[in-house]
Amino acid sequence: MAHVVRATHLRQRHLFGMNLQEFRSSLSQENPPEVLSLPLTALWWDAKGDWTKAHESAEQDEGPAGAWVHAYLHRKEGDASNAAYWYSRAGKSRGSGPFEQEWADIASSLLR
Repeated sequence: MAHVVRATHLRQRHLFGMNLQEFRSSLSQENPPEVLSLPLTALWWDAKGDWTKAHESAEQDEGPAGAWVHAYLHRKEGDASNAAYWYSRAGKSRGSGPFEQEWADIASSLLR
C-alpha cells in the first residue's frame, strides 16, 4: 500500500512540475503521459486532433475541470447549447476567443 501511495505522490509531484511548454512538447509522443489528469488528457487528445478520445476523457471527470474541458470541446464542435450547459457546470464564462487561446488558458490553469 505504501508503494501505491508513494507512486501516486510522485506522479502528482511530476504533474504539478509540468509547465505549458512541457505539456506541448509531450504532444510529440504517441500517447499522453500517464501522469496527466483526465481533463489534461482530454486537452492532449484534442491537440492531437482526436476529438472522440478527448471527449471520452473529459466526460470521465465529473468535477469542474472536466466540465470546463467538456464545454470547450462542445464549443469547438459547434454545439453551443451543450457547451453552455458545461460552462455553467464548470462555473466558467463561455469561451469566445480563438480555440487555440482557450486551449492554452485551460491547460495553463489545470497545470498550476
